[in-house]
Amino acid sequence: MKDLNLHGITFMRPVREGTSEWYYAMDYDNGDLYEAQEIYEHNGHVDGNHLYLIHYPDTEVIEPLSSCSNNAIGEPVYHDGKISFISVDFPSDLITIYQFDCAKRTCKELDSFSLSDVKDCFNLRLFEHPLTLTRQGNDGTLEIVWPKKKTIKISEKESFFYMEENRLYLNRWYEDPDYREETVVRDIETGDVIEILPGDIHIMPNGELWHLY
Repeated sequence: MKDLNLHGITFMRPVREGTSEWYYAMDYDNGDLYEAQEIYEHNGHVDGNHLYLIHYPDTEVIEPLSSCSNNAIGEPVYHDGKISFISVDFPSDLITIYQFDCAKRTCKELDSFSLSDVKDCFNLRLFEHPLTLTRQGNDGTLEIVWPKKKTIKISEKESFFYMEENRLYLNRWYEDPDYREETVVRDIETGDVIEILPGDIHIMPNGELWHLY
């Protein structure tokens, strides 16, 4: 048995997508980014959360960014040998994207912009292939926050998961009455539906798309 001292954190899962070497552990005492934002706005203070990266199989533990009061760190994603994540600094009204180089074991700031650029932190998350920051509200809209800014009207039962050139891939679910899923492909500029595929698409470790139907 191998012991990992994560300072009381017992939550651990693989970094998505495409790696079997890296896992992450986070404390969720303050919930997700949106909940942390609500606590800060209500109390004027929120405890910072911790992000630990764990390398398999040697159990190396790395904290790429120190925890800081009134800051919240989001879920990491993996792409092309790097792990990316965002940190929200509520007093400074700032969102920063960080990138950890898995080979060099170094972390750098990739970009930063104002938190006021988004309505709030609800469903604010990074996706890979390519690296993209999105916010999906519960009002049938998808906001591409970074690297370009775009708002697209979608169905309330759709959720974004992949972008390829001018194509957005979204999962749409139904209960009519049995549960089923389909993949909706939309034009990134107009939001128009280009194609609808039955079933679901999985992104494989080498970046290939596997269509399951």
